[in-house]
Amino acid sequence: MSQKTDFDFVVIGSGFGGSVAALRLSEKGYKVAVMEMGRRWTPETLPKTNWSLSRWLWYPGLAMRGFFRMRLFRHLLVLHGCAVGGGSITYASTLLRPKNSIWRSGSWAGLAPWEEEMDQHYATASRMLGVTENKILGPADELLKQAAEAIGRGNTFYRTQVGVFQEANGEPGGKTYPDPYFGGEGPERTTCTGCGGCMMGCRHGAKNTLDLNYLYLAEKRGARIYPETKVVDVKPLGNKADGSEGYQVTTESATSFFRKNRQTFTCRGVVFSASALGTMELLFQLKDKGSLPRISPGLGSYVRTNCESLIGVRTAGQVDYSRGVAIGSGIYIDDHTHIEATRYPKGSDAMSLMTTLLTIGRPDPSRILLLLKNLFFSFIKHPSKTFRVLQPAGWANQSVIMLCMQALEGHINMRYKRSWYWPFGKTMQSSGQKIPTFIPEANAFAQKLSALSGGTAMSMVSEILFNIPSTAHILGGCVMAPSSADGVVDHRHRVFGYQNMYVCDGSVVSANLGVNPSLSITALCERAMSFIPAAPENKWIDTARADPSVKELIIDETVLATGVKNQ
Repeated sequence: MSQKTDFDFVVIGSGFGGSVAALRLSEKGYKVAVMEMGRRWTPETLPKTNWSLSRWLWYPGLAMRGFFRMRLFRHLLVLHGCAVGGGSITYASTLLRPKNSIWRSGSWAGLAPWEEEMDQHYATASRMLGVTENKILGPADELLKQAAEAIGRGNTFYRTQVGVFQEANGEPGGKTYPDPYFGGEGPERTTCTGCGGCMMGCRHGAKNTLDLNYLYLAEKRGARIYPETKVVDVKPLGNKADGSEGYQVTTESATSFFRKNRQTFTCRGVVFSASALGTMELLFQLKDKGSLPRISPGLGSYVRTNCESLIGVRTAGQVDYSRGVAIGSGIYIDDHTHIEATRYPKGSDAMSLMTTLLTIGRPDPSRILLLLKNLFFSFIKHPSKTFRVLQPAGWANQSVIMLCMQALEGHINMRYKRSWYWPFGKTMQSSGQKIPTFIPEANAFAQKLSALSGGTAMSMVSEILFNIPSTAHILGGCVMAPSSADGVVDHRHRVFGYQNMYVCDGSVVSANLGVNPSLSITALCERAMSFIPAAPENKWIDTARADPSVKELIIDETVLATGVKNQ
């Protein structure tokens, strides 16, 4: 490429994929820009509860500039994050490795020796994210264990692997230490207090969010982060339609109503890391407007929800179930069904508006009638108890939320088209077979747990009213495949039809993981970055050779020596 560019790489998004790309490309000597639509948060600016809707929810068109967004589609309700650090600001800090069988299913099966290669990348991701076994078990975890024992599955109970800085042996937290992870290169950290506030953004510096590890170190290496910046166009430079001469990236303000502050940047390569939903939507728009016409027609196919369902129990209120980390433990109620005890911090009761009485029945309109019947008779028989269950106050500290996930095959598709109710422009729309919202085993377990606690089992309103599941872990849509006929990227995350273009986020995941996906997304993107050679005259590599203490931040010795992994 002959012309000079503003950056070597533009990374779109700063979540578990974009943050890895930002650090590893900066380490290799590239000039990197990170375009992030969300805001940069600090412990001082985070909302205290999710009743602070304008600082919790992300709907900038409604003047809500928080970090959490819900998007309703015909087939599912998607919960996701939007911030510098992506979903790490609002995720539950749970970092689990899936079973090896996931590499033998889906479109990525056979594309690489996954089980041999991924160990090292999981190890790197675990080190960077500070993975440790949870040492703080709260009342909700103890209740989950009791319920597991009651159904004969007590042996499956485990403490989660979390990215949270905790005191040894679960001692009381709140103590501040110099950087415990990167030999003094990172920020100081404070140990976990067990407040249950992980999903509201950690106000204590205990949660290992990406702005405290990957992005923090990337900025020290020269990466530049542009918060509240939305990418609206990406197109090849010059006369090379495949992007071999680089790309022009156009951005505008993500939060301003009138002053869009449109800017144009040029770069040699682009990494799409805007989350599974965000990357799909942006690529659909770019393909539709003709900026990137070579994007595979398979875009939006094989979208997975991790086969999730949210259920819960509202207890009598004598115990504060909000104490602990957001997800401190889990069990397997059968070989395919995984349940985790989840919580919000005391006072964060806004999610109560999305829950109602557990309603068992066929996933069709008759379930709505059954809910109305249950509510009517519940109010007749137990008016005060029913009112207490449904009213928001105290919901977070009185409830045990259960996240149910299944490692079973199943998917839907996303398409970009006009809808009958809004013909003025195209939008993302789901299609395909309905995803099951009623998991009998999980509902039976919720009833068992409610009996043990003296509480009332709950369902998500969206699952009953619309017969759609809720998921915080949407995956796929830009899956790996042997060719563009079957997927969007190859096994090295390179976009078919283009040069120096990558997708590094949950959209490349090509099978249901059955566990929280953050660690796997991070490990996959570590692997993707390992294939990119170091930039010429990389001074950072020279520094790493001279100083063994920083060598651990490089992926391995092969990359340190050549900048290339497994060519």
